[in-house]
Amino acid sequence: MNDLINEPDASRLIFGLRDTGYNFRTASADIIDNSIAANADEIHVRVSMAADGRKFVYFGDDGDGMNEADVHDALRYGAPVRESLASLGKFGLGLKTASSSVCRRFTVISRKDATEPLAKLAWDLDHVEETGEWEMLREPVEPHEKEAWDELCGETGTLVVWSKCDRLLSKNYDEPGGTKEQGAIKRLRTGLKDHLGTIYHRFLDTSDARVRNVIITVDDEAVLPWNPFFTEKSEQVLASAQQVIEVASDDGESAGAATIKAWILPNSNTLSDEEKAKARITNRGQGFYIYREGRLINAGGWLGVFGSHGTFEPHMSLLRIEFDFGHELDEAFYVDVKKSRILFDPAIEEYLNSLLRNSRREAENRYRRKEKEAAIKAVLSHTSSNVSIAETPGTKKPKVEEADVETQTAIVSNAMGQRIQIRKPVQNNVDPESISVAAVDNITTGELWVPGFRSAGTDGHVPGVEINRHHDFYQKVYLRAGSGGYAVQGMDLLLWAFAVAEIEYSNDEMAPIFTDIREIVSSNLRKLLRTVPMPGEADLSEVDSEFEED
Repeated sequence: MNDLINEPDASRLIFGLRDTGYNFRTASADIIDNSIAANADEIHVRVSMAADGRKFVYFGDDGDGMNEADVHDALRYGAPVRESLASLGKFGLGLKTASSSVCRRFTVISRKDATEPLAKLAWDLDHVEETGEWEMLREPVEPHEKEAWDELCGETGTLVVWSKCDRLLSKNYDEPGGTKEQGAIKRLRTGLKDHLGTIYHRFLDTSDARVRNVIITVDDEAVLPWNPFFTEKSEQVLASAQQVIEVASDDGESAGAATIKAWILPNSNTLSDEEKAKARITNRGQGFYIYREGRLINAGGWLGVFGSHGTFEPHMSLLRIEFDFGHELDEAFYVDVKKSRILFDPAIEEYLNSLLRNSRREAENRYRRKEKEAAIKAVLSHTSSNVSIAETPGTKKPKVEEADVETQTAIVSNAMGQRIQIRKPVQNNVDPESISVAAVDNITTGELWVPGFRSAGTDGHVPGVEINRHHDFYQKVYLRAGSGGYAVQGMDLLLWAFAVAEIEYSNDEMAPIFTDIREIVSSNLRKLLRTVPMPGEADLSEVDSEFEED
């Protein structure tokens, strides 16, 4: 006996391999990878639940199929290397680890010749635990399995059955098979369809000639492709000479080439509701979309190339990077068992950082234009500030003797003397709810605020303040504070107090000094806020809802 052979404990290892990071959707995709590798044209998934809450998942295809010896090899942990290295299956573990991550029993039924009987083997984790042996089960095909074969497979092909599905759902329900659990199963199906439509969109899109086409269904509903690059309206911004990346092996020889494209999606405010649903522009949608042999293995995120892993930048939400490589670069990109993650070598990270710098800058510029447009359209209520000013007696302010809208001048009596002429904006017939404080579009000097004289009619003007809706302080600070009424009111009252103080102490000598102060304050605020991002859609929706409540 060779005492250097140290076989693993069957029960501990087979249960330990359940926790390799799969979820139902990624596990299902691993099974479908095998079907595509077996040249299936049609792949059908069925998720069913019995009245007593027992759950089954069936994966059937019309691929090449396997004989009994092939099924035995396929169910071996660490199955033999496939003849085609370009196969979507890679490590010989996916079928087993993916299946056991969801269920405690998984069965493979297959045949490669229509004249042969069905070959069947199964792993039952409870059996392995009881016996302590790496022993599979060979049992007759059950009626529900034969029915699934007839409906989901072809003359040849493979059927994978998950039973004892203890991890199919994330929680246990008090009423197994009841309404709530049925609803959870329905959501599970919908999520799976969306996931498969993304992962295999090239295979599902009949107009995409880069890979062969397949049909995938979930409970008899066709899985539809979703192309994350929305090519109908997006712009590809990398020059053709930049789209090929030669990758060297450890010995300096060429290991192969990857291809890359940078897509900038259109601003969402230029899209119809149908187009928005198709583009799915979200913060988490930005970043790298990595394809191995045409199959998506990473959807979004910057993978440490720009910032740490998991970093998302709001102003980068329009940029998506299409990155393709073949099986020959698996080692270079450290493809994991689930084929759902890769790692970039530091040298490649540095190259990609430099290559994509201009694309990121252009995406940021386009996003900020979108934000500016959205911020300008946002409606923020200043009513509470106007009410507070109107209802507060005893505030120190000048007496307005007369105001002329044509000459934009007023005669006031203030701390500097009687009947002093001041040139400031004069507004007639303004909304009574904005008599003292108003956000306006017509300040072209770049100042945040300008004192003025305002009246709900043509006389009886009072000192007020006009706030520049185009200034960064208004767009980046005011609008974010929109859902907190006191914050907006506090800033309004402060600017009104500054404006009234300026009018109270203005004359021909002091007016230029006050103008200089406003210009300096406004300029410094703009510089200080330069790196502060514009408010996102969530901020602006709170602004609008707050206004509607008023």
